[in-house]
Amino acid sequence: MTALKRLRGPASALRALGALALAGLLAATATATAPSAGAAPDPRAPREFVALDRVDPTILQEMRYTTEHNFVGERIDGYRQPVCILTRPAAEALHRAQVRLLARGYTLKVYDCYRPQRAVDHFVRWAKDLDDERMKREFYPLVDKSRLFADGYIAEKSGHSRGSTVDVTVVRLPAAPTRPYVPGEPLVECFRPQDERFPDNSLDMGTGFDCFDTLSHTDDPRIQGVQRTNRDLLRNALAEQGFVNLPEEWWHFTFKPEPFPSTFFDFPVARRSVAGH
Repeated sequence: MTALKRLRGPASALRALGALALAGLLAATATATAPSAGAAPDPRAPREFVALDRVDPTILQEMRYTTEHNFVGERIDGYRQPVCILTRPAAEALHRAQVRLLARGYTLKVYDCYRPQRAVDHFVRWAKDLDDERMKREFYPLVDKSRLFADGYIAEKSGHSRGSTVDVTVVRLPAAPTRPYVPGEPLVECFRPQDERFPDNSLDMGTGFDCFDTLSHTDDPRIQGVQRTNRDLLRNALAEQGFVNLPEEWWHFTFKPEPFPSTFFDFPVARRSVAGH
């Protein structure tokens, strides 16, 4: 006899049918949502990596690639949380620079730190799509997109993926708030005067962050006066702690010697990547 036949009365039968149906639905749902046996978990960072705010919570973080306010115009692959991750030696060196700047009434602010390879791959795909120029007016107004590889603005590998490179600026204290970017808002060229381009609480460095233009070259002779003083302040503060500037980008610094000089990592930018370190 079946289980239904052993039950007495129609009400019992209906209850049994309902229970069996619910059990089947739960089983089907579990099967549908369970991870496949072949799905690999996200890679984790080596123990040499750390979240910057665990080393120095006073350094400001404006992680641009977790937002739509960047040269691509969308959140970048691999940036799951707005957290700066670096190798511990690089983070500790930033902390030492921060201590000296705080005493002078300034603070560091990071725009980008460790960058997973999947994010670099996202940049490469975007650069090859010549029809997507939604952010051109702000970030590369004078550069033809077809020249981004040849001119060195985009590459298939990035020093950021090794974990000791940081995009950073200086902010005067007390730090004024920076308003959020509104997708679709009118764009202004990144080399326009500071009071005309997108508002940023950074000192005036002559261009905005990620400005694809020769004016972003750290020692461009057209950058003079207060802008030159501000660039020198940033470069000198970091050079004292072992950071080397990339001459083409006033904001780009790499700590030397790098713990991983030839390894390009691909763990996501998220706290769980460095949890427990």
